[in-house]
Parts: sequence; structure tokens; C-alpha cells
Amino acid sequence: MTATATLSSKFQISIPKAVREEQHWEAGQEFVFIPKGKGVLVMPVPELNQLAGIAKGACKDDYRDRKDRF
Repeated sequence: MTATATLSSKFQISIPKAVREEQHWEAGQEFVFIPKGKGVLVMPVPELNQLAGIAKGACKDDYRDRKDRF
């Protein structure tokens, strides 16, 4: 899918309807912008309940606590 948008004088971009519908994005949803070279990755900020179990099975060896930091 190819979709374009224009940056307004207020530095706003409207996300094309086809993209919003495909990604199931809703008004009021919060997003994070991650710089990638000459572009940017736009991702919705996950809700806390979506993160449950994300680290299941992760190795706990060599875990660094805040006390380990300088």
C-alpha cells in the first residue's frame, strides 16, 4: 500500500484513512516516533495489559539492577 501525506504549516500530518483502518488506529491513541536514518518509524504506544507476558522465558542470568549502574 502506498499512501502519502503533506506536513502542514503547524507541523501536523493526517494519516491516510486506508492506513488507519489497516492498522486499527483510533483517534486519541498515543504514538512514539523512532528516528531511523533519514526517516522515522511511527508506532502506537502499547497499553500496559498488552505487555503482560512479553518477557516470558527470558534469561535472568547477568541481570543488571539499578544499583549496578554508575
